[in-house]
Amino acid sequence: MVEVDRDHNVLWQFGDGSPVAGPNSIVGTNDAERVGGGLTLIAGTGTPAGADDSCPIATFPNGCPDNRVILVNRAGKIIWQYGQAGVTGSGFNELNTPVQNTALPNGNVLITDQGNERVIEVNKDHQIVWQYGQTGTIGSGFDQLNNPNSAELLENGHILIADENNNRVIEVDRDHNIVFQYGSPSDTTTLNGAAFASRLRNGNTLITDSNNNRIVEINAQSQVVFTYITNTRPGSIDNPLPTRAVRLRNGHTLISDQFNDQVIEIDKKSKIVFAQGSIQQDGNGFNQLNAPYDAKVIGDFTGLTPPGDFAEHFQDDDC
Repeated sequence: MVEVDRDHNVLWQFGDGSPVAGPNSIVGTNDAERVGGGLTLIAGTGTPAGADDSCPIATFPNGCPDNRVILVNRAGKIIWQYGQAGVTGSGFNELNTPVQNTALPNGNVLITDQGNERVIEVNKDHQIVWQYGQTGTIGSGFDQLNNPNSAELLENGHILIADENNNRVIEVDRDHNIVFQYGSPSDTTTLNGAAFASRLRNGNTLITDSNNNRIVEINAQSQVVFTYITNTRPGSIDNPLPTRAVRLRNGHTLISDQFNDQVIEIDKKSKIVFAQGSIQQDGNGFNQLNAPYDAKVIGDFTGLTPPGDFAEHFQDDDC
């Protein structure tokens, strides 16, 4: 996980590159956000064997799991975590492929626990205080998900979920009722692999439609008001499978264009005004990325509920 400036310089990073989850490493980083006080919340999913050179099948035939959400200070110390390093499970303080984490104003953390088919809200003491999705059950019925990929707390207290393999984005209330839905399991035209969704300040919803290689913005009437397709730009591969799009305060959109190995910022006219990484050139050197899954501008990500005093709930002796 790296923090870079506009000149592509690395200002801060966490992770020593090890494929084994530990106090100084994070494996398969899928999500990160700065939450105040210099703290960073990071989700580590792990990587399948052979997915990259750091996790070869010969050495790691069962892959390189991580299964943690960690809170790290500027010195690189983990001060809190949910999940146990390298342990895959669904019991107390266990996760299975946590693809996203969101800091909540009350000090709790919302975790998209993908492999367990659930979204959970956990408190500082590792207790689950709310859950959507039945643990280990794949479905599209009441209180069911299929490979969820993101979750966000809305101002009305509801939760917005990108239900990836159900090809839909749903807004659910605390009683598990769906109060809004866009897309459906049987329709891959409207959405095909809903990788991320955020509610914008104007009431619209910004969605990363990964398998269709596009970003779409819909209004409250489910009408598409903006589309950006990532695989038609010069140099793109056929299926870059973008995973994250967030709307910035200036109206620009920041996109993690995963297998094009780039994070791009586009303006309101869909012109690229900034790019981190060189298209189709994966690496870990200067201005290089390897399948980036998530990116945000610190202090300027308007799609999530502001974390408020989240950082004040944690001290360096909390882990």
